[in-house]
Amino acid sequence: MFGSYLPILVHFVVVVVVAGAIMGLSAWVGVKRPSREKLSPYECGITPVGDARGRFSISFYLVGMLFILFDVEIAFLFPWAVVYRSLGWFGFIEMFLYIVILLAGYLYIWKKGALDWTR
Repeated sequence: MFGSYLPILVHFVVVVVVAGAIMGLSAWVGVKRPSREKLSPYECGITPVGDARGRFSISFYLVGMLFILFDVEIAFLFPWAVVYRSLGWFGFIEMFLYIVILLAGYLYIWKKGALDWTR
């Protein structure tokens, strides 16, 4: 029974050994000449300002979560579009209701001011 899992185990062992060998070889052979420029954090070519552990506004996280939520919901339109012709009017009405509910949620968060960055 466990014989069918042997290739997966062998693959896992090979991956771990190769990854360890590459990391070890890089640490052993790599040139180590630290300087002030090399040890400074890289921020897209801009000199970093302030502390990296600074606080973000809650609006930043709220907009991020809302983007993910609506992005995932919109992703359901693609499978529907693929089978649209075979669903007929039932599929059209169901997707219309789905979009209306999604739009109602969007209008609700817009009315509540969740997308307003100026407050």
